[in-house]
Amino acid sequence: MEQKTRGIVLRTVKYGDQKIIVDLLSREEGRLSCVCKVGTSAKSKFRRQLFQPLTILEIVAERSPRQPLGQLREARLAVPYTSIPFDGAKLSIAFFLAEFLSFATRDMHTDSTLYDFVEQSLAWLDMSDRGIANFHLMFIMRLSRFLGFFPDTDSYTSGALFDLREGRFTSVAPFHTDFLKPEDAGRMLTLIRMSPSNLHLFQMSRHDRNRTVDLILHFYRLHIPAFGEMKTLKVLREDSI
Repeated sequence: MEQKTRGIVLRTVKYGDQKIIVDLLSREEGRLSCVCKVGTSAKSKFRRQLFQPLTILEIVAERSPRQPLGQLREARLAVPYTSIPFDGAKLSIAFFLAEFLSFATRDMHTDSTLYDFVEQSLAWLDMSDRGIANFHLMFIMRLSRFLGFFPDTDSYTSGALFDLREGRFTSVAPFHTDFLKPEDAGRMLTLIRMSPSNLHLFQMSRHDRNRTVDLILHFYRLHIPAFGEMKTLKVLREDSI
């Protein structure tokens, strides 16, 4: 059965001499993995450049219920980027988010609302000319709303702790160690308050930004089983402003 959909490239894996497996976040199918043959010549149907992380594609895939991998029949750019591939800071963020989404949406089925959020967020990043240093932090926090564990902001009071397991602020330490003390709990509140319209107003040092990404990755690992170790985190830290 053929399926036409939009898809965001998360990663590629070599599959034999001339083929790759492309993992995508798709609008109609959720997570989707397809095999395709790639080449470097102008005559090649699919060129490797088409499958860079976070590229937004229009695809036609042939799928069988008995096969875990689909066959990619058609693929073309749906939204050409104008700045992400040419801006070092944006490119570092893109590689990080591609790996992050690969883990966070591993078992995701169809969710067009989540897909639209991701695509619209990437379009904003591509068009923005200021205030992108904290984009990945805002994106990760806002994504948790679609995954079902966005923090409860109504529970916040000054000096509160943050229970990472329950996703809520509390004035009393829980009976486990997965909670944040007031200073780090305040970082979580800062993340929750970020939006595209005010992102440029939040200033963080390199240390604070790196500390904050560690906190939210720990938060995700508590809520998503087998969330992997982020290989792109080192590059993101080095490129952090």
